[in-house]
Amino acid sequence: MAQDLRNPDPAYLDFWRERHVCTLTTPRPDGSPHVVPVGVTFDPETLTARVIADKNSRKVANVQAAGPAGARVAVCQMEGRRWATLEGRAVVRAETDAVADAVARYAVRYGRDPRPNPDRVVIEISVTKALGRG
Repeated sequence: MAQDLRNPDPAYLDFWRERHVCTLTTPRPDGSPHVVPVGVTFDPETLTARVIADKNSRKVANVQAAGPAGARVAVCQMEGRRWATLEGRAVVRAETDAVADAVARYAVRYGRDPRPNPDRVVIEISVTKALGRG
């Protein structure tokens, strides 16, 4: 079920505010999908999804390998019959303010601060498509 990014279903947005483990799918250099569990935040105002990560992780390397235009990725979550997927282009950002913003958003959604990590970066996804039902 496609969601209108300009006017998504309120239940769909509520679902993205609840605490859920999500998955991030990135393309490996050979084109095969790499799927890992992550925490995701979604800002419907800017159509931006964020995943905090260690700069040395495979998911970060996969996004960076796509070059400056970014990698096509998807984040997904599900619970029972509810599910939600966001698709878009991802880039890695290491700027202190971008990482701090992503960490703060994570703390709000997941109800706790992530463990300290001096190697933290943020995978920032410009969302172009939303699917699912809340």
